[in-house]
Amino acid sequence: MRIRIAALLFVCAGLGLAQGPTVTNGGILNGASFTTGQPIAGGSLISIFGTSFASKVSQADTIPLSNSLGGVTVEFVNGDKKISAPMLFANSTQLNVQVPWELVPAGSSANVNVIVSSNGVAAAPAQVSVAQFSPGVFASNGLAIAVNSSDGTLAWPVGAVPGLTTHPAKIGDTILVYANGMGAVASPPADGANSLDEIRRNLVTPQVMIGGVSAVVQFSGLSPQFVGVNQLNVVVPNVAPGNSLPLQIAVGGTTTSAGITMAVSQ
Repeated sequence: MRIRIAALLFVCAGLGLAQGPTVTNGGILNGASFTTGQPIAGGSLISIFGTSFASKVSQADTIPLSNSLGGVTVEFVNGDKKISAPMLFANSTQLNVQVPWELVPAGSSANVNVIVSSNGVAAAPAQVSVAQFSPGVFASNGLAIAVNSSDGTLAWPVGAVPGLTTHPAKIGDTILVYANGMGAVASPPADGANSLDEIRRNLVTPQVMIGGVSAVVQFSGLSPQFVGVNQLNVVVPNVAPGNSLPLQIAVGGTTTSAGITMAVSQ
């Protein structure tokens, strides 16, 4: 009988441990670049990887975003400051959230703790660095989310995605590049809110390079409709045409990967 009771207690304890959320070591990443070791930035989007988060897939369906999704909450702690994060997506192993704008004062950096709770059970705090900038280009299969402003198509090679109209951008065209972590903006919106109410420019304009050639950046700021997403209006420079030209952003001493590409024609 004692053996049976001991075995039962062991199984129950194991189940209890399995149900508690955990954050993977180094699993708090820029939501566009997913670069290990890169700091995150206030107002930007991040992904948190771990185990036993939400019991089912949940996605935000309202703006402003809620601070709870699928029974999961995320809290940022910087000293005495504790701020709940707006959430976009949750499943058992990944959370997509917005870093609160006011977490770290503009112009400064800090190491902060992130606490994920699922149905009231908190994971051990996970530490992450917050910096002024954390540039990343949103992409799909290595192709930058770069939109031809003339017709709203993606500046990818023709036929890059079956059933989807895509075509290269032309030299001199303006494209819209969707990015992450471009830093502070004038008059930041409330956490979880979009920017349909006013135009918000980044305080520092990043450098954009296409095919290694610097491009004119007409605008860098918050995308009006998307929470936490940066939009850059960029003029395609005079480069050698190709279907796989690197599209890179440099700001605050960090340059995004040359592995993110777009297509350019004459």
